Order: sequence, then C-alpha cells, then structure tokens
Amino acid sequence: MRALIYIRVSTNEQADSGLGLEAQLAACRAACAARGWPVVAVIPDDESARSLKRPKLIEALGRLEAGEADVLVVAKLDRLTRSVKDFCLLVERASRHGYAILALDSPADPSSAAGAAMQQMMVVFSEYERRVIAARTRAAMAALRSRGVKLGRPRVLPPEVRNRIKREREEDGRSYREIARRLTAEGIATAHGAAKWSHATVRKVALSA
Repeated sequence: MRALIYIRVSTNEQADSGLGLEAQLAACRAACAARGWPVVAVIPDDESARSLKRPKLIEALGRLEAGEADVLVVAKLDRLTRSVKDFCLLVERASRHGYAILALDSPADPSSAAGAAMQQMMVVFSEYERRVIAARTRAAMAALRSRGVKLGRPRVLPPEVRNRIKREREEDGRSYREIARRLTAEGIATAHGAAKWSHATVRKVALSA
C-alpha cells in the first residue's frame, strides 16, 4: 500500500493544540512505517474543513485517483472534514476509484464495511459536537443581548474628530456633505471603521458632540 499523507491546520485553529502540522506528520509517518507502507507524498493544507473545495485536498484526491497512491492517511477524521455529508461523499469517491481512507483516530479498518460505518459514526459525533457548541454560543449571545449588553468591539470616534466636525459645522458653517467629503478625502475613518463618510453620519456626530 502506497500512502499519501494529508495534514491540515487552518488559520482559524490553534496550531499548538496537539494537532499542528508537525505532530500530524510525525503520527502519520509512524503509522505508515508500522504498516510497511511507503509514503509517496505529503500534502499540507491551511484551509478550513468547512468545504471540500480546498485546492490542496483536491490535489491529494486527484493524485490518488491517478493511481499515485493506494491510501489517504490523515491524523484525525476532522482534519479531512467535519461534515457527515462530505465524508460520505469522500468515502464513496474513494470506493469508486479504488483507494482507502485511513484516519489514525479510528480503530477500524477503513477497507471493511464495519470500519467504514464506524468512521461515519465518528464524523457524526464530531459534527454533533460542533453544532452543540455553536448553539450554546448563539444562546449565550442572545442572553447577553436581552440584558442590553452591546457585543463586538466598541465604536469610538476620537474626541479630536468629534470636535472638528462640531467646529466646521458651527464655526465655519460647512454643510454636512462638505464635512463628509473632507473627512473621506483625508482618510479619516468613521467610528465603524469605514473609509467613506456620509452626510447622515456627520450629522449624527455633530448633533451628539
């Protein structure tokens, strides 16, 4: 069995969680060596597992389907995908093209029907855990909003910008549109971080200054 190793840590994940690229590669190489499988390629990836449309994964599957390797080896199933639907598609695709998928966190042989079923169950629980965490997060955010807690980064406009708007409006007699044009031209950001000012935003600041 010729092995192709696929390792992944997305930019949104913690690289020091024990599943960093080096740790994954070491585990996969050790597993292949124990089975006597030569490693023909190692493909690292840094994208999220939310989609199968990842260039590096597409490359890995393409090489397997071209006959360059007989088994796709990953450290954990969630390095490959966290979606039940996507995993089923990958298993079906592997069966159709004659290669296997081995995840080191699965005690089952992926070439057997029982092993494939066990892998699918692991992905089911992985997706369930992700949805539970997401649901808890949404509930916590909703509870905070119901208590009047403002979420997100504070929207603060520097005092000097507020004073300038008030001065240009009251002392210089400039229109809101003219003030907005000048602030935008000078590259001064709004309280929301936007690069372009509107007359309505200037008016709001002027009346609250």
